[in-house]
Amino acid sequence: MQDVYTHIETLGIVPVVVIDGAQDAVPLAQALCRGGLPCAEVTFRTAAAEDAIRSITAHCPDMLVGAGTVLTAEQADRAIDAGARFIVSPGLNPATVRHCQQKGVPVFPGVSTASEIELALSLGISTVKFFPAEQAGGIAAIKALSAPFADMRFLPTGGIQPDNMNAYLAHPSVIACGGSWMVKKELIAARQFDRIEKLTAEAVRTMLGFELCRISIACTDKTEAKQAAGMFGALFGFAKPDGGAVFFGNSLELPPPPHLKKNGYIAVGVNSVMRAAAYLERTGCACRTDTAAYKNGALAAICLAQEIAGFTVQLVQK
Repeated sequence: MQDVYTHIETLGIVPVVVIDGAQDAVPLAQALCRGGLPCAEVTFRTAAAEDAIRSITAHCPDMLVGAGTVLTAEQADRAIDAGARFIVSPGLNPATVRHCQQKGVPVFPGVSTASEIELALSLGISTVKFFPAEQAGGIAAIKALSAPFADMRFLPTGGIQPDNMNAYLAHPSVIACGGSWMVKKELIAARQFDRIEKLTAEAVRTMLGFELCRISIACTDKTEAKQAAGMFGALFGFAKPDGGAVFFGNSLELPPPPHLKKNGYIAVGVNSVMRAAAYLERTGCACRTDTAAYKNGALAAICLAQEIAGFTVQLVQK
């Protein structure tokens, strides 16, 4: 089960999908994968949901697909038999929760109050869907609830958009956000899968927040470092600091030997090093685990295995 929770956390966004025609399931899943989100919660609001899950599972093996709006144990069985790897409910039905637990399938019951969280804990649930997120108080409510329920984790869904998503994801109790803005029903019905791919890619970039933070240019000695610093100062008005490694704010470093990098390094700031590293791994860009640095138990920095133009690239937490 833990693999599913970890997978969802590394993805950061769970697209919530309503499919009216099972024939749209595979091209939709492929668009999500190309956009950088190989995941979907297919809601049981339509008759096509079961066949859609079965088609995605058969044709997109890299896709993490689950079933949403599951209200009964019978629906859970149909979803699981079709290939769903997790179950999501709008509310907390103890019978449905226990049924999924007996099946060994992760279940995210919906909660919005302290009493519902206590019930979830009594059932052995440590990660819940917070729904409807915005209407139930948004990130402020999650912050308030996570104080007395420090071990509970949340998957907020309902009203999540690109402009508020990162406020949720920045909180340590939030495992991921559920959202439908990149997979709107009308886009699927119109088979605008290129548009869905574009919106998905935009959502991933917004979540990760890639930003150039610092360039470190390796100099041969202190004289070259000072000369280079002088040119930056003369040309661009940058203040010229004193010392060995010459820094201009947080953006530029001109270190003399000894330095470990061939030409230097480039630091790229991200909203979550863990999610950024997982995303790059999925694109085929590996990270060096021996360079991982942690702060308060969370991954705070890691280097890519591949250099760019002789520069080591490091992901750093903003």
